[in-house]
Amino acid sequence: MNTYLVLKWLHIVSSVLMVGTGLGSAFYMFFTNRSGSVPAQAVVSRLVVRADWWFTTPTVILQPATGFALAHMAGWPMSTPWLASSLLLFVFAGACWLPVVWLQIRMAALAAQADRDAAPLPALHARYQRYWELLGYPAFVAMVAVFYLMVNKPQLWG
Repeated sequence: MNTYLVLKWLHIVSSVLMVGTGLGSAFYMFFTNRSGSVPAQAVVSRLVVRADWWFTTPTVILQPATGFALAHMAGWPMSTPWLASSLLLFVFAGACWLPVVWLQIRMAALAAQADRDAAPLPALHARYQRYWELLGYPAFVAMVAVFYLMVNKPQLWG
């Protein structure tokens, strides 16, 4: 089997899994956080954290590994404009994602505690939720831009 095509398939599938898990998790967390149901928030936030560990984290590792290998095999230098832009956007999205993971873990713990105590969520949960959203939007836009660059490979400059 052709190594390049296997790597390309892994790269595409892992990118879809990474962005799809992120979008799905964000959708459920966003709307559950607005539901006012502490038990639902406890369950969904716990599962969102789990999804990040099970799906997003491995793909975040697989993406650059397969991407660098594909670029090398295709003869594209890292300075190729669309590739360099993709890498910068990926790093930017990752810089947003790392604090989002921490926020999700904290929100899950706060929701679980409130659920156990049959109490409302503390104000800190709402603050974490705002930061979670503020970091999530630019990360998602960056990944959409990476998809565009990967598919179209436009000549951006030079």
